Amino acid sequence: MRKLLISLLATVCVLNISARSSDKGFKKTPYNLTVETIREPSNTVIEDGKPEFSWFIPEQAVFQKKYQILVSSSLDNANNNKGDVWNSGQVSSSNSINVELGSRKLKPHTTYFWKVRIADINNKFTEYSAVQKFKTGGLKENSTSQNYFNIEKIKVVNSRLIENGSYFLDFGKAAFATLEINYQASKSDIITIRLGEKLLNGLIDRNPGGTIRYQEVKLKVTPNISNYKVQLVADARNTNKMAVVMPDSFPVLLPFRYVEIEGAENSYNPTQTYQMAYFNYFDEKTSSFISSDTVLNKIWDLCKYTIKATTFAGYYVDGERERIPYEADAYLNQLSHYSVDNEYAIARRTIEYFFKNKSTWPTEWQLHVPMMIYQDYMYTGNTELIKKYYERTKIKTLMELEVEDGFISIKSPKNNGEFRLKLGFPDSTTLLKDIVDWPPESKSFGGINKYQRGEQDQYDFKRINTVVNGFYYHNMIIMSKFATILRKTNEALDFELRAAKIKKSINDQLFDAKNGYYVDGVGSDHASLHANMILLAFDVVPDIRKEKVIQHIKSRGMACSVYGAQYLMEALYKSGEADYAYELMTATHDRSWYNMIKIGSTMTLEAWDMKYKSNADWNHAWGAAPANIIPRFMWGIQP
Repeated sequence: MRKLLISLLATVCVLNISARSSDKGFKKTPYNLTVETIREPSNTVIEDGKPEFSWFIPEQAVFQKKYQILVSSSLDNANNNKGDVWNSGQVSSSNSINVELGSRKLKPHTTYFWKVRIADINNKFTEYSAVQKFKTGGLKENSTSQNYFNIEKIKVVNSRLIENGSYFLDFGKAAFATLEINYQASKSDIITIRLGEKLLNGLIDRNPGGTIRYQEVKLKVTPNISNYKVQLVADARNTNKMAVVMPDSFPVLLPFRYVEIEGAENSYNPTQTYQMAYFNYFDEKTSSFISSDTVLNKIWDLCKYTIKATTFAGYYVDGERERIPYEADAYLNQLSHYSVDNEYAIARRTIEYFFKNKSTWPTEWQLHVPMMIYQDYMYTGNTELIKKYYERTKIKTLMELEVEDGFISIKSPKNNGEFRLKLGFPDSTTLLKDIVDWPPESKSFGGINKYQRGEQDQYDFKRINTVVNGFYYHNMIIMSKFATILRKTNEALDFELRAAKIKKSINDQLFDAKNGYYVDGVGSDHASLHANMILLAFDVVPDIRKEKVIQHIKSRGMACSVYGAQYLMEALYKSGEADYAYELMTATHDRSWYNMIKIGSTMTLEAWDMKYKSNADWNHAWGAAPANIIPRFMWGIQP
C-alpha cells in the first residue's frame, strides 16, 4: 500500500463527526439548526408548508432521549418559550433530523421563529437552542426551497501595467461574475474592458477556442460617476429555451479570471476594481483536506472550488456553454457537493427540475435520476422526494423497455412515442440513445479538430448494451429500497427479482470466460473499459472474476472521459485497487486532473484537454470527481 500522509480531513454530512480532546468548547445546547436542511433560512424562503427541522446534538448530552420544538409567530414569543404556532411537547425520540412540523400548514409569505431543546443521556433537558428565524414563500406542495445567493466582492490579487498603457488584472480564480470599477475620470471618455478565462503569452487570449469565455465591452465614463457596474452581454446559448433562467435581479454573469483595462487615465487604481462573483450558499469550513502529496492537494482544491463556483445558477448545470441541467452531470455534481458541504437544496431542486421539465436524450441519463434521489435520501434521511415521485421514478428506470432475460433495450417495441412522452421528452419524435460516454468517436464539434477519437474506448454498441444494463441493475436495487421505505412489500420483491434476473443474465451472457472480461453487449467480442468498470462499480461482478476484470481495466488506462472517471474510480476503490486509483488521480499527463491546472484553469474542464473535445468549457462540475472520491472512497466517509 502506497503511504500517503494526511494532515487533516474534516467533512461533515448530516451526522456530525467531531474529535474530542477535552470538555472545553463543548456545545451545551442543540446547534446547527436547519429548516428543510437549509442552514440560513432567514435569507431564503421555505416552500414546504410542513417543513422539516433538524439540529446537531450537543456533545455534552452524549445521547438524545427526548426533544421539544417550539415554533413561534414572533421573536418575543420565541424568547419567552411560547410556541404559539406549534409546541411539539416532550417527544421521546433520538431523532434529530427531518422532524416535520406537527401543526397545520404554515401561512405563505410569513416570518416564523423556532428553537429546540433535548433531554440528554441522563434524561435531563438542556436549555433551548438559539432562536432561528425563517420565512415562507408561496408554499407549493413539497417544493424544495431555494437557498440564498452570496455575492462575493473579490479583490485583485495581481496587477501590472502592460506595454500599451493598459492595466492587466488577475483575480486569482475564474468565477461566474460581473465587474465593478471605482474610477474617477477627468473627462467623458470610453474605456475598453476585456475579460477572459485563458491567457496567451501573458495576456488574455482573445480567441481562446471552444467555449472558453472572452468578452470585450466599451464603458462610457464621465466625471459625474465614480462607480460603474459593467454590463456584460449574454451568450445566446445561455438564454435559449433549454437554459436555466437566472433571477431577474441578476446581471449577466460571465466566467472570467482576468481583466484588461485600456484607455484609463493615470488616476485609475486597479485595487478599486472588483470581480463580483455569484455563489449559492457555501460554507468553506465544512470540509478541508491536506496531504503529503502536493499534486493531490491541488486537485482537491480545484475540484472543491469547482463545486462552489458552479452553484451560481441555483441548479446543477452542465457548464457555461449551455447552462442546462443534464441528469448525469447533476448526479456527479451532487456527489461532490454533498462531500464538501452540508448543502442539499440545489440537488433537491435539480431532481424536481427533472420531473417538471423536459428530459435529455441519453439512455443512461434517465437512469441517473433514481440514483440522485437515492443519494439525497442516504445523506439527508428525507423521504419526501421518494414519496412524491415514486411512480414517475419507475418510468425513469426504463423497466418498461425490458426484453428477453431481464435485459432492457432501446430497441424494445415499447420504446415508442407514447413512452418517450411519458419519460418526459419534448416530443414523441425525440429518440432515446445509448451514450456510454461523451464525446463519441468522430463527433465534430468544430474548431481545429476535424476528427476526435472520442471517450467510448471504441465501444461496440449492440441491441443489448452492457453499460446500460449495468445501470439498470443498480436502479432495480435502488427501487427495491424505495419500495421497502414506502412499505410496498410486493413491489420491493418484484424489484429484487428483476435485479437478480438481470445480474444473472449479465454474468451468463456477457462474460467472456476465455479472456476473463465482460464484452460490450450480446453478440460483441469487444471489451471496453466502460463495460467492465460499470459492472464492477455496481457490484455485478462475482468475487471469483474480479482479478481478471481488474487486470483488463488496468490495461486500458484512463480510456474514459472525466464523467466516466467517476465510475472507474469507484470500481477501483471497491475492488481493493486504491493504489492504482491514487496513481490515476494524481497523474500529470494530458488525461488527468492535474492537466486542467497545468493549462491554466481554476475549475475542472468538460474534457481532459481541449484536444479531446474542441468545444469544451472550463467550468464543468462533472469533471470534479475527486471532490467526492477522496472523502467517499479514499477515506470511506459515506452515509
